[in-house]
Amino acid sequence: QALLVESGGGLVQAGGSLRLSCIVSGSFFGTNVMGWYRQALGKQRELVARITSSGSTYYTDSVKGRFTISRDNAKNTVYLQMNSLKPEDTAVYFCNTVPKLIVNGYDYWGQGTQVTVSS
Repeated sequence: QALLVESGGGLVQAGGSLRLSCIVSGSFFGTNVMGWYRQALGKQRELVARITSSGSTYYTDSVKGRFTISRDNAKNTVYLQMNSLKPEDTAVYFCNTVPKLIVNGYDYWGQGTQVTVSS
């Protein structure tokens, strides 16, 4: 059973919006800090936003004012609302705990969801 299941990606024009969702296995959601990461082609994966169990948030500079992270603790779900999208936001987006999950000694990631922003 997958521990992290991301959805909501797609193809959108610059200036458009998307809302990503991630359902998290209950045993890993709880009081953990949750984050959205992204990896563009040929680049390293980066953390773009994170949220604590009490709702405190952090955003990397490139998405501040455009992205909003939220979580529904009752549904074990974390969201990323992305507005005013830019072509440079094109990437595969992943959710994970912060720091990332380690399962059986290995980094654990879900399948991610592709976001493509056309100019």
